[in-house]
Parts: sequence; C-alpha cells; structure tokens
Amino acid sequence: MQPTFVLVHGAFANSFSFAPLQAELGLLGHRSVAVDLPGHGFAATYPRAYQAPQDLAGLATTAGAIKGVTLADNAAHLIGILERAKRNGPVILVSHSRGGLTATVAANLRPDLIDRIVYVSAWCPVDLDVSAYYAEPEMATVDVTGLASAMVANPAELGLLRSNFRTADPGVLAAFKAAFLADGTDEEFMVFLNTFQPDENLDAGTPDDRAQPDSWGRIPKTYVRLAEDTSVPLAMQDRMIREGDALTPENPYDVRTLPGSHLKWLVDPAPAARVLAETAALLPAES
Repeated sequence: MQPTFVLVHGAFANSFSFAPLQAELGLLGHRSVAVDLPGHGFAATYPRAYQAPQDLAGLATTAGAIKGVTLADNAAHLIGILERAKRNGPVILVSHSRGGLTATVAANLRPDLIDRIVYVSAWCPVDLDVSAYYAEPEMATVDVTGLASAMVANPAELGLLRSNFRTADPGVLAAFKAAFLADGTDEEFMVFLNTFQPDENLDAGTPDDRAQPDSWGRIPKTYVRLAEDTSVPLAMQDRMIREGDALTPENPYDVRTLPGSHLKWLVDPAPAARVLAETAALLPAES
C-alpha cells in the first residue's frame, strides 16, 4: 500500500511552509499530510501590536494562545494524526528542526503507528536534553545572540517565546538570513520569514522525552543531513546520528545528505522530495 508522509514543522513554523514540498511529493505520486502543532497555523496568535506600525510594548505583553502548550500536547496531537493516517497504510513520519522533539516523543509512545521515521536536520535527543546540547562544542558556531535580539518579551512572564519576525532592523534580518537561508535570495528569505509566526511554546522536553531504545529504537530511521545548516550545524547533526546508532546499533540510521541551509530544502524542494521518495522505497513490501 502507498505510504503517507506526515510532515512536522519546527519552531515558529507551521504547515504552510511544506506546501511546495507537498506539491513535489504529489508529482512523484506520493500523498502527504502537513501537521500544525497546537498553537500553530490558523490557531496561532498574531496580536494587533504585531501589525504596522508596530507597538513593541504591547507586543511584549499581549497574551498568546500557545501559552501552556507542552511537548506532551504536541505529541498527543501528532499521535492522533498518525492514527488516522495509519488506517490508510504505511506511515513515514518526517520532522524538521524542533519538530524532531515531537516526533521522537510520539515514536517513544506509539512506535506501532510509524513505519519509518525521518529527521531532516531535526533534534533527536539521546544523551542530553536539547538545552544542554546548546552548550556543547558542536553548537559553538550558532549565533544565539543575533537570533535572541528579535525576542520582544520576557518568556517567564509571558509564558511563551515571542519573536518579532516583522522587524526592519537590518542587523537582526542579517542574523536571521545567516541562520536560516544564507544560500537563498533576499526575496526568498523575506517570503519565508513572513510565513513564521511570532510565538512558540517553552517546553523543550526532559530526560524522559529522549529517544528510547525499546520503542523509538524499533522503528527504521533515516537522517537527512543539511550540509550548510548553521542553525543545527552539521557537526551536531552527525553527533545525533552517532548517538542514535550507539543507542540501537542493530538499527542504525540510513543517512542521506542534501546541500543547503536550514530552510533551503523547503524553498527548493525537488531534491528533498526525491530523497523522501527513496525512503518510501525502503519500506518492506508487506507494510
């Protein structure tokens, strides 16, 4: 039976950015579902203070719908979608960036719903929590200060992360472009930036949310490396691959590599669609 690709977005993102990739998958004969995690997509909060002319003081204090959303909420939502998709045949779960946290928890809880799990430069914690990985040498090149300069609220007070992606500050825009789409045109970068939503939840998981060998470890898995990614550097991607392989040496990652930055595979999705189609070919005939 034909598999369904279930696509999970990263931080501050939503299902909208997967539309070009879904078109390419469809033209290759594959069906796909792009997920909006709780508080994302049309459930996101776009305060009036976010519109021009911006009211930054108001933006820093306006409540957001994503407050209180947890990683467990994200996983439960995803599991509900996986259950529906599984009724139609095999499921390939694809996650990007922070979406890997949700995919990993879902795989820990319901490995029976996933026929292959694919991480595209996505977080799959094994030895450490994500916050701890940021203190490791592999993340030393990430410009955390530049990205943090767009934050407009105290996360502890507002109960969420809020970023002003509609800033006109040239320094902040340059930091965003360098982090996300250094190999794209300025026009492509601005289009993608305007698909981002201002809010993200605070819950990045605990040790209990790391990959578990007896559940997650049973699922065939692929890691798609993004060779010029500066948000999740290649050294960190390779570390996660090594840790996953060490956790389940009998079930190592199938490793693929795409050229490009953190978002280039979504801006120019044809090569990524071909790689994903190849992962579908790895499913056993009886799936």
